[in-house]
Amino acid sequence: MLQAIHNRLDELYAEMVDIRRYLHQYPELSFQEFKTAQYIADFYEKIGIPYQSGVGGNGVIATLKGGKPGKKVALRADFDALPIQDEKDVPYKSKVDGIMHACGHDGHTATLLTLAKTMKAFQDNLPGTIVFLHQHAEEYAPGGAKPIIESGAIDDVDAVFGTHLWSTTPFGVLQTSKDVLMAGPDRFEINIQGQGGHGGYPHQTKDAITIGSQVVSQLQQIVSRRLDPLETAVITIGQFEAGNAFNVIADKARLVGTVRYLKKDIQEQVIHEMENVIKGVCVANDASYSFDYKKGYPPLVNNAEEAQLVLEAADQVDEIQTAEEVKPVMAGEDFAYYTMEKPGAYFFTGAQKEGHHYPHHHPKFDIEERAMPVAAKTLISAYFKFQEK
Repeated sequence: MLQAIHNRLDELYAEMVDIRRYLHQYPELSFQEFKTAQYIADFYEKIGIPYQSGVGGNGVIATLKGGKPGKKVALRADFDALPIQDEKDVPYKSKVDGIMHACGHDGHTATLLTLAKTMKAFQDNLPGTIVFLHQHAEEYAPGGAKPIIESGAIDDVDAVFGTHLWSTTPFGVLQTSKDVLMAGPDRFEINIQGQGGHGGYPHQTKDAITIGSQVVSQLQQIVSRRLDPLETAVITIGQFEAGNAFNVIADKARLVGTVRYLKKDIQEQVIHEMENVIKGVCVANDASYSFDYKKGYPPLVNNAEEAQLVLEAADQVDEIQTAEEVKPVMAGEDFAYYTMEKPGAYFFTGAQKEGHHYPHHHPKFDIEERAMPVAAKTLISAYFKFQEK
């Protein structure tokens, strides 16, 4: 039956592409994906699979109960976009100004919808139950996974699998980990209050730009000089806002950034060290400050057994030439909440377009669409592998 399913997915490839390109043209931001959620619900209505809308917010969950006994397994896809202007010169370019699918969630949705349509035809011979979990708001904490879990919608699920179409990994390559796969991504904001004044009289001021620059410089030494070299962390300042005139010394500075980590104790150490650095610099310069640190998603930790099933499933997909275990990446994913609650695994499906090497969250981001049926085949193969446990 598995080969017949794979063949049917190939037959539906054109429809899969149409779905992805339609969604690519009409992206919606996290927590605002009302039309996308309705599109997903309408699709399940049309193919006759029972579904529930408004799960944990804008989530949509469809359930296909097989004709044979077995376990209940969720397959997850996210569907929110990012506040980025689409700069690609393609017919399916985003039609929404300042918003685009710059991370492949449109492809994830098209993959799962087409897989659902395929599996409907095999329902009578299907062991167990497939839960098609369409999750909103992956891109912006607190995210959509946690409220979906808190709603109780997956309480009776036995396992959860998910994939990310990975634009920097070649087509035909699958990557996963039997431990930590993705980092915990946190966000912070630092506001420095100095004393502004005339650009020609710096001695009468407390220059917020100079103070902020010292903070940036010393924050970078936390990872290189205060953490164990064998541990992993990232501190990045993404925004530095200060001043409004060439001849005026700024009284305020605002720094916004992210911390990435793989272990909880390292997260706590980084927070402690950041507080010390900011306080020390500001006290030395007689300035005041505020430090607002927001913890984001936890690191994504795969279950070893389920990750092994993914690697075995990859062997059943003709297009996959290499299935490998990889070191963690420092991007974050709220799929982490699912594997904290249930056995499960997440994996990367290589989706790099030939000659097109733009990373995720780039204005010219795109994917190799042939990776979508590969992702679908791997997901359903992993589903069957789990049924055999």
